[in-house]
Amino acid sequence: MNYNFTASVEEQFDRIAEGKIDWTAMIDKFYKPFHTTVNKTTEESEKAKGEKVLGKDPETGKVILVKIGRYGPIVQMGESSDEEKPKFAPLLKGQSIEKMTLEEALDLFKLPRDIGVYEDAEVIVGVGRYGPYVRHKSKFYSLKKGVDDPLTISLERSVELIEEKRKQESQKYIKKFDDEPGLEILNGRYGPYISFKGKNYKIPRSKKPEDLSLDECREIMEKAGKKKK
Repeated sequence: MNYNFTASVEEQFDRIAEGKIDWTAMIDKFYKPFHTTVNKTTEESEKAKGEKVLGKDPETGKVILVKIGRYGPIVQMGESSDEEKPKFAPLLKGQSIEKMTLEEALDLFKLPRDIGVYEDAEVIVGVGRYGPYVRHKSKFYSLKKGVDDPLTISLERSVELIEEKRKQESQKYIKKFDDEPGLEILNGRYGPYISFKGKNYKIPRSKKPEDLSLDECREIMEKAGKKKK
């Protein structure tokens, strides 16, 4: 690494501007060896795999490795050349490829975990693309960062997360309309608003959200549309 490269180039640019050196000679001096080095590297160097072998699974004898996957760092059990397809598990928050151990990698294959039953439905804990979660009745509830560990979280704590999310959702809705599915009056960060087909409409202060009729909602949306035009 040449830390003086930029300063040297700027100095040469100044000399070019002053007419003291020819710009083509300056570019040739840098670019020709650079181009040669790039071509040589492209042809001869191997592509970095970005993976590290941690050891073998004591039960199956399969290779355990950690690498960068499509959506981030993952651990892999088995190799692509094996008859059985490899298994994959994403790393948890705070874990890294450099510091990952065989024991930590094996723990990740314990997910997803079936930790019990709530309301006659299984409660599953796992890790997905967007982080650790609890799955119950086809719905997903995020674990709290720095608080919940997907490898140790209990059924009782999982139920708390489910009920907490349900309470938030119930408080979010003010009103729905059976005659217009998808049109809802919701509580937002900046106050109540109308939501319809992916668009939001501000409710005038003179109106009470809970008393709005379907026709009044349509009128508010129509006026908002005219203002935008």
